[in-house]
Amino acid sequence: MGIKTLARRFREHPAAVGESYKEHYIHAVQFGCAMLRGSLACFVHALFPWVCTSTGSSIVVRLHDRMVINRSRNRLDEMRPLDPLDCLAEHI
Repeated sequence: MGIKTLARRFREHPAAVGESYKEHYIHAVQFGCAMLRGSLACFVHALFPWVCTSTGSSIVVRLHDRMVINRSRNRLDEMRPLDPLDCLAEHI
């Protein structure tokens, strides 16, 4: 694998989700830490059912919202100026 191929691999996925490599790195580390906290909370909950009763599920919901819903919203915001109907509305 050449250096150009390796460099492309480092840029390809982050660009596909609208992030730079640095932004993607930061977000992935934050997700990993949150998932680790949620995982640990689930293991504690397995041993002591009255502890961490909603911690794991609330972390999953928050991460889902952040990854799927917010990313979709950001992509829609980027696409809105490209909507042909926006151009029509300017001329009315």
